[in-house]
Amino acid sequence: MWDTRCPARCASTTSRLGDALTTHEVADTSFVPSTRLRLAGMALHAYTATGTVLGFLIVVAAFDGAVERALWLALAALIIDGTDGMIARRLRVSETIPSFDGARLDDIVDYLTYAFAPMVLLWVTDRLPEGGWGAVFAVLPLLASSYQFCRTDAKTADHFFLGFPSYWNVVAFYVFVLDLGEVTTSVILMACTILVFVPIRYVYPSRTRAFRSLNIGFTCLWLVTYAVLLAQEPDPDVIVVLLSLVYLVYYAGLSLYLTLALPWGPAKRLSRDAIAADLED
Repeated sequence: MWDTRCPARCASTTSRLGDALTTHEVADTSFVPSTRLRLAGMALHAYTATGTVLGFLIVVAAFDGAVERALWLALAALIIDGTDGMIARRLRVSETIPSFDGARLDDIVDYLTYAFAPMVLLWVTDRLPEGGWGAVFAVLPLLASSYQFCRTDAKTADHFFLGFPSYWNVVAFYVFVLDLGEVTTSVILMACTILVFVPIRYVYPSRTRAFRSLNIGFTCLWLVTYAVLLAQEPDPDVIVVLLSLVYLVYYAGLSLYLTLALPWGPAKRLSRDAIAADLED
């Protein structure tokens, strides 16, 4: 959930409220996309849509008991999700193909690869308690994510995620890398489910303006540690594990600090100037 197709997601997914406007309403009317740009936009949407295929393959790998394969596929999904939005803004896809809702596609892909597939992976590989309690711990994150993906303020106007941003794929990754037991896994899932509803502003690595370059750099390093740890399975290097966990501490600490330090602005409504400035970003 690092990037989204529509630069003003919150405004474009809600009806007009007062002076709240959609991206298309402030788009440059003089902009006439070329055929090449339209084709590039279509290719970009197809690139995003490959995440649905990856989600399917993760589930298949889960039922095959191929955990490492599933986690490599999850890494590929992370990379696609982390790059498609930035490319989309460069190509001005929301203006080039205004009839296609890329933000909705992004949500569909994210739910499959960030929530549904990881929970299936944890369930079928016996990382959750047996019986009813295991089903509860598997389903609660899915219900919480269903709620979160439908919130109009899930991403704030100043580019934060509001509430735990359904990083269940990251949770699943550490469950296997750290070889966490059923009880520990269940406690983490329950805690993160609750945090979905707690209004902490979590850093949106590629878009939050505060420490943006540092956030992107650290996120890229974390992706490298992800790949290295998978390559080292089943005996990951302790130093690489610690470096990977340091990023989590940084991310959580910075999110909490910015939640407390920055003034709260409107989460749902964007002015015409704000959207226009966002398009130029």
